[in-house]
Amino acid sequence: MARERLNSEDYTRPVRRIVVGTVVILCLALFLFWRIDSPRAERMRAQIVDTVVPSMDWALIPVTRASSMIDNFQSYSRIYEQNRELRRELQQMKAWKEAALQLEQENAKLLDLNKVRLDPKLTFITGVVLADAGSPFRKSVLLNIGQRDGIRDGWAATDGLGLVGRISGVGTASSRVILLSDSNSRVPVAIQPSGQKAILAGDNSPIPPLDFLDGSDRVRPGDRVVSSGDGGVLPAGVLVGTVVQGSDSRLRVRLAADYERLEFLRVLRSIETERITEPGGLVAPERDAQTVALPPQTVEGTDG
Repeated sequence: MARERLNSEDYTRPVRRIVVGTVVILCLALFLFWRIDSPRAERMRAQIVDTVVPSMDWALIPVTRASSMIDNFQSYSRIYEQNRELRRELQQMKAWKEAALQLEQENAKLLDLNKVRLDPKLTFITGVVLADAGSPFRKSVLLNIGQRDGIRDGWAATDGLGLVGRISGVGTASSRVILLSDSNSRVPVAIQPSGQKAILAGDNSPIPPLDFLDGSDRVRPGDRVVSSGDGGVLPAGVLVGTVVQGSDSRLRVRLAADYERLEFLRVLRSIETERITEPGGLVAPERDAQTVALPPQTVEGTDG
């Protein structure tokens, strides 16, 4: 076995040397041939290039594919970074859009408040609804205005559409508004165009009924309901809602105010009217008793 190995090595060594030497000689010959500056050599080199290079396209395919994969990966990385940046910008735009929508809604509500037609003699204070202080059995909201703003019990509160309720409880910096739908709410109203008077009695439902209505046959669904001003607590002529026929066949009022989105309320200052306690007070105001001294009259006579 050892002899066979030695014989094989003795045979392969010369062959290897011959092959290596031949390759080296061919490379040197090719190098020298490529360095020859001769038109004939140049034509031969061009023919070799035209013959060998097209047939080497198969060898360049892996290199081309690898370069294309690298370019695609770099492009994917750039697209991924751009996508992340666009997502961040989209989140910011969503936040800005939400803020813009909220400002638009607040602006619309404030503009609606300016569209309410009120007695020009009435003045008002606009407050922000802080929280819903109601419960299933009590309907009310809190405002951020109170005694320091001159708020008093009983004053009317409206939104941009109609009457919401009245002030019931005033603190230093806040006040509570009892809504028309509250079970403790009783508001005198007038129905137009018939002019019938009634009491809007809250029952914790969105459409409170009309009580103490005389001449109900003159009232039709769709008639406007406004505050009558009876009792001197609420101003007259403030829109309350429209008459509807309830499922219990009672006449009810669909309130004009949007109770689902109460954000700003306008509190109306009630005008305090002078009370007449004496029958003659309406004809002439009461004055302090004063003694009027008449000048003495002199009668001149003629002597006969």
